[in-house]
Amino acid sequence: MNRLFIIVPVFNESLNITTLFEGFSKLREELKDRFSLQYILVDDGSDDETVVTAKQETGDLDLVILQHEKNIGPGAAFATGFTYLSKRMKDEDWVITMEGDNTSKYELIKQMLVRANEGFDIVFASPYMYGGGFTQTSFLRKLLSSGANLVVKDLLGIQGILTASSFFRLYRAKALLKMQRVFGPGIVERVGFESMVEMVMKIVMLRMTLSEVAMELDSSLRKGKSKMKFLRTIKGYLVLWSFKKGWMAKLEKTKVGFFSTEREKQDKISPYNKKIPSLLELQPSMDGKTGKN
Repeated sequence: MNRLFIIVPVFNESLNITTLFEGFSKLREELKDRFSLQYILVDDGSDDETVVTAKQETGDLDLVILQHEKNIGPGAAFATGFTYLSKRMKDEDWVITMEGDNTSKYELIKQMLVRANEGFDIVFASPYMYGGGFTQTSFLRKLLSSGANLVVKDLLGIQGILTASSFFRLYRAKALLKMQRVFGPGIVERVGFESMVEMVMKIVMLRMTLSEVAMELDSSLRKGKSKMKFLRTIKGYLVLWSFKKGWMAKLEKTKVGFFSTEREKQDKISPYNKKIPSLLELQPSMDGKTGKN
């Protein structure tokens, strides 16, 4: 049976753990005939009862708790989760990343799996798609989400993606393993919320297939305040451009982006290899000026 790993970064979410784990149990029951589920809770230095509550509420869930000694940021938590999976997941497995405050609705995961089975490597849950939206969500959070999209589309040259900053995503393990071969086991370097935009940039660099499904983002489901810091997150978005050349150089070094299979790499039959001798020469097209994204 294939495995479905679910990575959830948490920081001071003790009030949300019980409801979160209730959803975990329901999801396991719904998918028990298709997947073996493992939940990976990455505690990012909580100073409340998050870990204690998680251990109390585990029940018979297959739960792994990874802990940071101090708060670093959600990007660091995701990197810890991806690193943990680097030696455990296989090509045929799947990985979900989601928020720990109950704003990522587990009920949507089945729809995301259906969309992925249409041939996509990655599926995002998007409140910007028709049928999605925001409920009881602060103006600040909407502004930050819109700002992330602006950065991605206009400054980083990535088009056609409605949601760039959401945590709620489904990945084929094969896609993550490919990203790890290029960018390291943690995949993301940025430790803040901007790490999700970084992930999008690297997905596009590797020419992976991506789709989205509509999601209603209901902030009333969250107990407590959002952990996102406005100015820090905006600054994080703006500095991503300075890292792009380095990430492109890593991709050039590995050449993974040219080939969809190892056989193509050996046979040198990739159409990109025929047309473009150096990946660094791809940067103008990936900036949205020429070529396809």
